[in-house]
Amino acid sequence: MSTAATGPAPVDDDGATGPQVVEVLPGADVAAVHRLVEAATAADGVPPLSEHVALHLRHGGEGPDRHLLVPGPGGELAGYAHVDPTDRVAGSAAELVVAPGQRGHGIGHRLVRAAERLSPDGRLRLWAHGDRPAARRLAASLGYDEVRRLEQWRRSLAEPLPDVTAPPGVRLRPFRPGADDDAWLALNARAFAGHPEQGAWTARDLAVRTAESWFDPAGFLLAEERGALIGFHWTKVHGGTRHSGHAHAPIGEVYVLGVDPAHQGRGLGRLLTVAGLTMLRDRGLPQAMLYVESDNGPARATYRALGFTHWDTDVMFARPAAPA
Repeated sequence: MSTAATGPAPVDDDGATGPQVVEVLPGADVAAVHRLVEAATAADGVPPLSEHVALHLRHGGEGPDRHLLVPGPGGELAGYAHVDPTDRVAGSAAELVVAPGQRGHGIGHRLVRAAERLSPDGRLRLWAHGDRPAARRLAASLGYDEVRRLEQWRRSLAEPLPDVTAPPGVRLRPFRPGADDDAWLALNARAFAGHPEQGAWTARDLAVRTAESWFDPAGFLLAEERGALIGFHWTKVHGGTRHSGHAHAPIGEVYVLGVDPAHQGRGLGRLLTVAGLTMLRDRGLPQAMLYVESDNGPARATYRALGFTHWDTDVMFARPAAPA
């Protein structure tokens, strides 16, 4: 494993050499991280890193993110963490993964401590994908509490979908790359003004995703009224991937769905959801998934009424704020 390090490896609290800190991963290290992710996904049944971090790995990110590497005894990667220190309001965010055969040796602890040292103010938010006991034990041992839950819900597309009629004057059409970029980014910012990640998307965030092999503008539906965009449903297909020789059936995703706050209460969310699910069903996909914040009551009610049920949960941990 070769690394392009930012400097000497830090020293842990116990005097041992800490994880290697890297700004930009060479291709060999990117491949090593992918092998580690594949092994962890096969062992745990859920990918340990979010799409956001996977895109950082491939494209270098949009800010001063850092990669933490812990080599194993045989030269393979034993642990990896991604640290994004760009959010000065909520604090840095980190995601980490430890090789299945290297767990129970303190590698997760070392990665978190190193990530804390890289955070400008020492604050750190930890994402755990899948609400697994081992992640909770690690968080608790370091003084972290649960602060956010992002739930994954699923629905069979073999079940009937309701008939939904668009309000008068509203039409649905596909996204036009380039022509709709600015208007969509403005709508996305309005629709997700209170969301810690989605509402801050930039032109680069959009461009990176529309350049992905899975992107299909026909599956990116826009609701338009009198020439103005008022809502959207961007679908995604996860198709036929394999982890350690095990095939994973394709599944459709309600990737991002938003409605202009000025047009909420008109049934646009339900209209757009059903339209997107109908497209996914017509492509022959057996199932659909989506992510929803655990405290988003209106969205949860809409999805529950459409037949979605809870499947899994991602959890964010953080340390309690110090008393003023």
